[in-house]
Amino acid sequence: EAGALLAIEFTGLVEYLALLRAAARALAPLGSSAMFYLAAAVSDFYIPVSEMPEHKIQSSEGPLQITMKMVPKMLSPLVRDWAPEAFVISFKLETDPQILLDKSRQALEKYRHQVVVANVLESRRTSVIIVTRDSQTPLSLSDEEIAQGVEIEEKIVSYLQGQHTAFIERKG
Repeated sequence: EAGALLAIEFTGLVEYLALLRAAARALAPLGSSAMFYLAAAVSDFYIPVSEMPEHKIQSSEGPLQITMKMVPKMLSPLVRDWAPEAFVISFKLETDPQILLDKSRQALEKYRHQVVVANVLESRRTSVIIVTRDSQTPLSLSDEEIAQGVEIEEKIVSYLQGQHTAFIERKG
């Protein structure tokens, strides 16, 4: 009701997942009024602490091969269990613009959340595409806005506020 934003800082994967779960469970009673803006750049892969070497890896032992584990996908439990009525926004960053929209739509289908903010690495600070099940809306900064120091996040948040309001009204 207060329009509060809770920014959650974290330093590692386990901490992020635990904080997300705790925040989701705490906000679940707000139903459709809760919005999750999952802009954190966690990684797709990690090395579990239990598999980290205790001491410095010696170069004298030859070339190093690293096997990484997949980061657990938290969108499914967030949408399905932790805060099922909330408005959930995820981000999809790709280096190949040709696969960006397909990957974004696949994420919406797989996780059943409301919005993907799709962006390409090289233009991520100046343009994005807001992807929903029914639409794709490009947002970008003009040369004048860039010169004035406007950040793309301002346009993203403004647009998503409107989307969230419409979501609340539909659920209401």
